[in-house]
Amino acid sequence: MHRLFAIFLLLLPLPALAHDFKAGDLVIDHPKIVETPPGAKVAAGYLTVVNSGSVDDRLVAIESTAVPRVEMHASKIVDGVASMKQMTDGFAVPAGKTVGLGEDGTHAMFMDLDRQLKAGEKIDAVLVFEKAGRVNVVFNVEKRSAKKNESHEQH
Repeated sequence: MHRLFAIFLLLLPLPALAHDFKAGDLVIDHPKIVETPPGAKVAAGYLTVVNSGSVDDRLVAIESTAVPRVEMHASKIVDGVASMKQMTDGFAVPAGKTVGLGEDGTHAMFMDLDRQLKAGEKIDAVLVFEKAGRVNVVFNVEKRSAKKNESHEQH
């Protein structure tokens, strides 16, 4: 009996670790921003959108009152030269597919920062989809890892 109670207590915090948001057939999983070094004016943000429905959608904007400006970007390297382009038309979220900002150089760029974003902070934002509409989310600010797609010091 004590063993079952101990297992139960261990499982209690798991829902608190869940970090996803739902809007109709869309699930937005784990929005995060990589913490910034002191003085940085930009921060990269990542998330995954799962579209379990039968209708294509498109992420057309990300808004936040916590930072001055948010843009969606795509980075690529051509002939050893890195470039970044603002995705003014947004990102397609096809029916039955999973799309990640963070794959293939895509990311949200939180811009014109006036302070350092530190691990543990939470940034409220709104994802704007063509069909699903406005979805309130929270981007967790997380420690920088060694992952390739989280290296944005050049911005």
